[in-house]
Amino acid sequence: MAADIVPIELSVTAGDLVTLWAPCWREDGEEWEAFLGDEEHLVAFTEVAALVGFVRTAHDHDLIDHPSWALVAALPAPELQPAEYHRYDLVGVPELVAQPPDTWVIGELADVVSIVRSLADVCGLEVVHDVLDSTPGFSMLDGGMLAFGGREGARRWDALCTVIAQRWDEVIDTLDGVIHSPDVNEAALQAAETELSQSRSVLEEPSVLEEPSALGEREVAPARAGDPALAFWSEVGIDPIRIISDLGEHYTLRCYLDDAPVFLGRDGRIDVFSSPGSLVRYLANNREEHDLDAVSTWPQVIQRAQERELEVALERGNSYRLDGLADDLAGGPETVDPRQLELAVELITDAERWAGSDAASKALTSSEPLGWLVSFLLRPDPTRLAPSAPFNAEVAAWRALAGGFEDRLHVH
Repeated sequence: MAADIVPIELSVTAGDLVTLWAPCWREDGEEWEAFLGDEEHLVAFTEVAALVGFVRTAHDHDLIDHPSWALVAALPAPELQPAEYHRYDLVGVPELVAQPPDTWVIGELADVVSIVRSLADVCGLEVVHDVLDSTPGFSMLDGGMLAFGGREGARRWDALCTVIAQRWDEVIDTLDGVIHSPDVNEAALQAAETELSQSRSVLEEPSVLEEPSALGEREVAPARAGDPALAFWSEVGIDPIRIISDLGEHYTLRCYLDDAPVFLGRDGRIDVFSSPGSLVRYLANNREEHDLDAVSTWPQVIQRAQERELEVALERGNSYRLDGLADDLAGGPETVDPRQLELAVELITDAERWAGSDAASKALTSSEPLGWLVSFLLRPDPTRLAPSAPFNAEVAAWRALAGGFEDRLHVH
């Protein structure tokens, strides 16, 4: 999406509504954040076509002065469809927390609470802030399972669930009260519906995989029902991935050939992009050779990109966070989220294997300080002696690995 204006879906009382969100950006030395709105209201629609029509014709709203707004109005309609990782089920929060608090439950709740806080900040919703500030658990969700482990963590989770049971309706009612769906220019609406219909028709066409065994034995998680974008990536055996590191948030592609990782890039350099839209535009226009050319289904990806019908959609588990891990490792096993560490190790190890380097395998062998700590966290064994502080050597080794990985990123 253009310069970090992203389409999002909010599940509220009125149903699944789509709108636009501009995460924090700096302008004239100040930080800003905004949603598609008109001072008192959050503008949202039940259909993507209505959002597209509004974006192309409206000239009086809160995003009009965003530095990249002109690019948004020129985007093809399919690019304004919210990606899977930008869909937030607000009304489903009570049902979500009725499940045991595992990594996925806490992660999904953290995403919902984060967007709700942003809405409260931008729209001045004090009631929402009051609910979210009423118990510490809401502000600790980004800490993952570690924040809710042990007796104290269990009490923290119970308190959070109690607040949700008693007061989450206040959050929903407050947000319902600021949502507005204005009338949309009929001609623009019909044009958007036509574009989206044509896009869906192409997605529904059957596609045959040539040489399916060439994609390796690694399983791709099944796409969520009703999401043709995820189904397409699953079919071609290539995964969009998101990488969050000290360099920022970036997107790229990876697959496995005969169980060996292959990234978008060549000569050990991974091509990464600041947004899904910029990745798609690169695929549509780039003619340089790279290692994914060896994948038999790659022409299908290029064709969709050139026809402006490619959507970058992430499977759960294909979002990797490296930021903050060094600091967490410095605190030892109690301060590290094993799931975040496991994914980060997977990403770095894949990149090193693809580049023909053994740096990761050496640093992560159990005879090395970092390897011993990682093994203790990812393959717990009550009979093993826990690593002890200080963890200076482990942190230094991790910083070297993470820094080496970041050096491989070719940011476009």
